[in-house]
Amino acid sequence: MLKVKNISKTFNPGTVNEKTALSELSLHLNKGDFVTILGSNGAGKSTLFNAIAGSFVVDSGSIHLDGKDITNLPDYKRSKVIGRMFQDPLRGTAPNMTIEENLALAYMRASHHTSPFSMINKKDRAEFRERLAQLELGLEDRMDHPVGLLSGGQRQALTLLMATLVTPKLLLLDEHTAALDPATAEKVLALTQRIVAENNITCLMITHNIPSALNLGNRTIMMKNGSIVMELSGEERQNMTTEKLLQKFHEQGMSNDRILFSAE
Repeated sequence: MLKVKNISKTFNPGTVNEKTALSELSLHLNKGDFVTILGSNGAGKSTLFNAIAGSFVVDSGSIHLDGKDITNLPDYKRSKVIGRMFQDPLRGTAPNMTIEENLALAYMRASHHTSPFSMINKKDRAEFRERLAQLELGLEDRMDHPVGLLSGGQRQALTLLMATLVTPKLLLLDEHTAALDPATAEKVLALTQRIVAENNITCLMITHNIPSALNLGNRTIMMKNGSIVMELSGEERQNMTTEKLLQKFHEQGMSNDRILFSAE
């Protein structure tokens, strides 16, 4: 499904600011895999997402999605098949546009059956309303309201819906609940799990929360210095506890950033 093979990326090469962000990294996801990613700040987690999404071209290596080589494909073309959410709720939506307009943009961008000049019809609006109702946030009755009036949790739930309105081949979740309060984050995570499972979406999720990393999905990887240093799956992952994984985190010599506070 997703095959990342020996990708590397160095920023500002040959200068005092040279930084190797990805180093010969390889990763293989099968259809329907839900992989959580842990690692210290600067481990290369978001850089990996940027490489997959096409924010830059890697220096070496290759990226294949569903059998197609997308290594040099522009990001706007990848966005038709790759959904993405960010930590900041403000990044996923256009605040001055209505809920309906945001959904329409997401639908037309990801759909293979519409042109940039397509119009949203009654059937599309009914579908938007039905999908919004499934969020159980009352947004289906506020389709003509500007998104800027929504709370952070509501915006992230809407962004999740936009990213999966047309089922993507791959969904990238970059700490998409980190800016939310614990109760709201729990709701968005539950919603994420349901949507991913119902649509059998292949998913990568960055998190600093160790319990979430172990409870969600079917695989967990740990990154350090632009490489994958550990992977958990199957029985080993099922038997892993927060305390044991935190100990492995220490054994890798990673810095004591905010991941430690999430383990309590």
